[in-house]
Amino acid sequence: MTRGARALVICPDIRGQSHDLPAEERLAEALGLANAIGIVVAESYIQPVRDVRPGTLFGAGQVEQIATQAELAEAELVIVDGALSAIQQRTLEEKLKRKVIDRTGLILEIFGERAATAEGRLQVELAHLDYQASRLVRSWTHLERQRGGFGFLGGPGETQIEADRRMIRSRMARLRRDLEQVRKTRALHRERRTRAPWPVIALVGYTNAGKSTIFNRLTGADVMAEDLLFATLDPTMRAIGLPGVEKAILSDTVGFISDLPTQLVAAFRATLEEVTNADLILHVRDIANPASAAQKTQVLEVLRGLGVFSEGEEGEEPVSAIPILEVWNKWDLLAEDAREDLAARAEEDETVVPLSAETGFNIDVLEARIAQALTREAIIREIVLPASAGREIAWLHAHGDVLEEEEIETQEGAPQHRLVVRLGPKELGQFETMGADAAG
Repeated sequence: MTRGARALVICPDIRGQSHDLPAEERLAEALGLANAIGIVVAESYIQPVRDVRPGTLFGAGQVEQIATQAELAEAELVIVDGALSAIQQRTLEEKLKRKVIDRTGLILEIFGERAATAEGRLQVELAHLDYQASRLVRSWTHLERQRGGFGFLGGPGETQIEADRRMIRSRMARLRRDLEQVRKTRALHRERRTRAPWPVIALVGYTNAGKSTIFNRLTGADVMAEDLLFATLDPTMRAIGLPGVEKAILSDTVGFISDLPTQLVAAFRATLEEVTNADLILHVRDIANPASAAQKTQVLEVLRGLGVFSEGEEGEEPVSAIPILEVWNKWDLLAEDAREDLAARAEEDETVVPLSAETGFNIDVLEARIAQALTREAIIREIVLPASAGREIAWLHAHGDVLEEEEIETQEGAPQHRLVVRLGPKELGQFETMGADAAG
């Protein structure tokens, strides 16, 4: 598949098959996926399917209609936004005289192009081989020829398809070993970060919700942040400073999507494992998207699968083991009446922050809320120091949130420095080991 290829995009709406998103939203998402890989969408539509045909998915008349549409649109590629079996893909290609790919194949193309780190490339290759192995079932006739054997092992020679399947299995086993090593290395890094005094904040959300733009706003970094699905695939981490928090680590993660191919769910689990070790999760939502509520459900489902939520008693809602702050991004794209309604709801909920990462609206509020969440166990202490204790005073400003500060004089007339400081338990312990005289 090449960039700039003209494509016909079809979203099958199969009777009796339930989806998290309505057909119109699924088609819009499929167009976004095609755009993300540089495909030119010549024509797109929803195709109702009453009965699934095992050989083609679509009925005979519908296949003829697709062939006509592809001819009129001069499309060299047909994208079916659903899962096609190997037989269905091969038969459609024969009947349409064009390359046909399904949703899994399209997402794999995007992941293959975007993965930048060694881990990302390993994961994509593993997912691609897993998908390719499923296509080796009577799908490529040229693979059915015999590969000659010497005969001393007995029986006929090994067929090309069997050899290819064996090679794929061998390569997948090696990739899994490499990935396991990467996971161990990542676990060691996580352990080191746990020992460090810096909290970790994980950005999660549906693909194209604006996570990378927020990441860039908070860190001043230049991570790829385009209006594309899956602009970010590899986890990126940067240090940030926050009010009352000397240093925190912000982690940008791969975006979630509905009906993510099972091969990719397994392959990217190591990437998403970062989320389970975070001190705070920022769930970024594209609040201007009509499917925002359905997208939220998808994200929470993935987090539940990662073990972020602990199951409550029967009849109770699952509780997140990690605090979650919901960021309603793309606030600037909302209509005025919708904005007023949502603003009223946000005012009543401290776990929600309306935001526009594009314009910078409410970034300061988000930073304050993050700091507040990270310092929720903080202790407010009154500390009196000699005016000459410049090092300790500077340390308190760097590691705590100074609420009050003044120069005072004791009865002896020696100048003193009084501070009221909010400190986390870890920072308070560090300060006390400095041997400073604390009062209060």
